[in-house]
Amino acid sequence: MVASRVRPVEALLEQSGILVDWLGGLSAEDFSVASVLPEWDIRRLTGHLVLVHAGLLQALEQPTGLAPVPLAIWVRRYRRDVEQIEARTSEATGTASGYELVARLADARAALEVRLADPLPAVIDAARGPTASADFLATRVVEAVVHADDLSRSLPHREPVELTRKGLSVCSRTLTTILAGQHPGRSIEVRVPPFAAVQCGIGDPGPRHTRGTPPNVVETDALSFLRLATGRTSWAEAVHSGRVAASGLRADLSAALPLLS
Repeated sequence: MVASRVRPVEALLEQSGILVDWLGGLSAEDFSVASVLPEWDIRRLTGHLVLVHAGLLQALEQPTGLAPVPLAIWVRRYRRDVEQIEARTSEATGTASGYELVARLADARAALEVRLADPLPAVIDAARGPTASADFLATRVVEAVVHADDLSRSLPHREPVELTRKGLSVCSRTLTTILAGQHPGRSIEVRVPPFAAVQCGIGDPGPRHTRGTPPNVVETDALSFLRLATGRTSWAEAVHSGRVAASGLRADLSAALPLLS
């Protein structure tokens, strides 16, 4: 289960409220603009956000006694289920206008605010299998934050969507936990200050780090790590631009990225 100093519930509600307000301020023409995501315009991206929030509501009403799939394994199923995700996004979007979709998103958020005030089941049966509800909530925060960034990059003439500190904190801790879970080891330390730091092993495990300064260190900011982890930017691009500082012969995460896309 993902440990976080910021509760995913708070982070999700805050970021989704900002998204509703921002999307509500768009023009009708903005919704037809192509987004940075291939073959998705802003209207379809809005429909996907409706799906993210409505899907969480549905999953929370599906408790299960099955053992949860570890998060690092569970998120690998995104690629397996890409066609299903596309189909469900199409269904959620339908023929609704951008403004109609924003209204649905606002309704879903309001319903979530009520539901998340009550105790949650420990394990739920989500679309990609049983998962701890805390882990699933954390992935919904990642969805909300990364798509907020997608919207900002898609409509650069608009003021960018605010990415909250709580949201970036949950994203950083969740994604570094996934990285360490998918690549156990201690040869590389990955730092996303001030939110997270983990050790992992990529390729040749190299020397095991036990104390002092690790021999291989990767450090970047929360937004850059989010983009790397979700395939929005490549390792080479991030290093070349200076958004990632990598020291040590083995300080290379390219083989591990993206973590989910």
